[in-house]
Amino acid sequence: MDAAPPAPVPPAPGLPAPIPFVDAHVHLWDLAQIRYPWLTAPFTEGPAGVTEPIAHDYLLADYLADAARWNVVGLVHIDAGADPAQALDETRWLEGVADHGGMPNGIVAFAPLDDPAVEALLEAQAAHSRVRGIRQIVNWHVNPLRAYGPSDVTQNDDWWRGFGLLGRYGLSFDLQCYAGQMAALAPLVQRHPEVPVIINHVGMPIPADREGITRWRHGIRALAASPHVNIKLSGVGFIDREWTAESIRPYLLETIDVFGVERCLFASDSPTDKLFAPFDRHLEAYHAITADFSDHERRALFGRNANRVYRLELDL
Repeated sequence: MDAAPPAPVPPAPGLPAPIPFVDAHVHLWDLAQIRYPWLTAPFTEGPAGVTEPIAHDYLLADYLADAARWNVVGLVHIDAGADPAQALDETRWLEGVADHGGMPNGIVAFAPLDDPAVEALLEAQAAHSRVRGIRQIVNWHVNPLRAYGPSDVTQNDDWWRGFGLLGRYGLSFDLQCYAGQMAALAPLVQRHPEVPVIINHVGMPIPADREGITRWRHGIRALAASPHVNIKLSGVGFIDREWTAESIRPYLLETIDVFGVERCLFASDSPTDKLFAPFDRHLEAYHAITADFSDHERRALFGRNANRVYRLELDL
């Protein structure tokens, strides 16, 4: 059984209280409960590198230990790449974790939108009290080391139909794709204002690609034109595995400029982002990059936006 969330650590004398953090992108797993192919040997190179260093149980208590410095008041669990046949098992397990430990406050579950029979799964996922949305990773790239699947499912008519069903069940969609896919998705997103969209990991620009940054700039602007699209400031190791605060600063600040402070959500992507740097180093960088923002803006970026977008109803 996971422990209950610890009480916030009081600030040192003379220092302001830490800004409440609603972590908008966390993964938990118990490898004895559910199978995760990407965390199972043999380990090979993939979009996140070799995942063997995180291929062990990561429970709520482990997350809270990693995040102990950061006044976590809520978290959103995002589909963690379980065997698709166990999509509902993962949701049920997470509901049990939250019943005992108070978190996660919201769940973004898995469903394959390209499956013609997906509606039954959407209905079953939405029936769980903490489920707020769906994620199906759709990153496709000509480089097999970057691709998450053999084809671009977003070009499939069934996938477009499945996306259109989300609003029927009050579900948002976490969009994890590459910049080259964004412009083609913009009309679909615009057509469904009833489906909040949350872009993952700054839109995952690929600086090494020819015109990679130009495509990213065009893609995020195409999606940002729809006011119901938000974006997570996370996953910076996907941009540069050797990142520094200075190297990621332009991407984060440009993203905030494009979407506005009210549509950006900081998140840890723990434990995946621990492949690239420790938890504290990510949060230290995010706070340093936004140090000149107003208190209202920082509270929005680190907590209030996630609370609103994922309908967590926390008192912030």
